[in-house]
Amino acid sequence: MYSTNPDFEFEMAGNEKSETLTPRQQNLKVWLDRKQRKGKVVTQITGFVGSDDDLKSLAKFLKTKCGTGGTAKDNEIFIQGDLREKVIEILTQEGYRAKKAGG
Repeated sequence: MYSTNPDFEFEMAGNEKSETLTPRQQNLKVWLDRKQRKGKVVTQITGFVGSDDDLKSLAKFLKTKCGTGGTAKDNEIFIQGDLREKVIEILTQEGYRAKKAGG
């Protein structure tokens, strides 16, 4: 965007801090994904609404409980391996609304 005003500051629409919803308000979907991973399987958790710090905190909690690796980025959590049942069980125990999605 171009402006002739020397004091103009452009504000990005995506720069807002999103407020993290409570676990009861979260609608998480748990997928099994094999795409672009050379046949390796990951459990993908989508639908998280909140800050990156809270997303990373939840990812770390899930990785610790599952005893495996993973990552959190772009409002998604990836846990190594086919752990859908275990992840759904852990999330529901913590008060999240989680359900299986996909095939």
